[in-house]
Amino acid sequence: MPYYQRHIFFCTNLREDGSTCCEKFGAQALRDYAKQRTKELGITGKEGCVRVNSAGCLNRCEEGPVAVVYPDDVWYTFVDKEDIDEIVEQHLLNGHVVERLKI
Repeated sequence: MPYYQRHIFFCTNLREDGSTCCEKFGAQALRDYAKQRTKELGITGKEGCVRVNSAGCLNRCEEGPVAVVYPDDVWYTFVDKEDIDEIVEQHLLNGHVVERLKI
């Protein structure tokens, strides 16, 4: 069994040339919120089997901000804390893909 059951990577890339990027949509703050929520729910680390990480550019900035959950290979876009709550509670905690946020 893998160390983490699910691993979510948030693109937090900031493009210096001013072009579209996930950080322009507040990706780092929402990633930080996701990490906080998973800790509050007790689903982080070896006991909880969920890991939340930042990633460099995931090359889907035009759909941003974006995150991807592995090993499920599910890509999401999100706009606010409510979207993050839904991803955390439905997918990371209960294993149900949030179809309305899937890209």
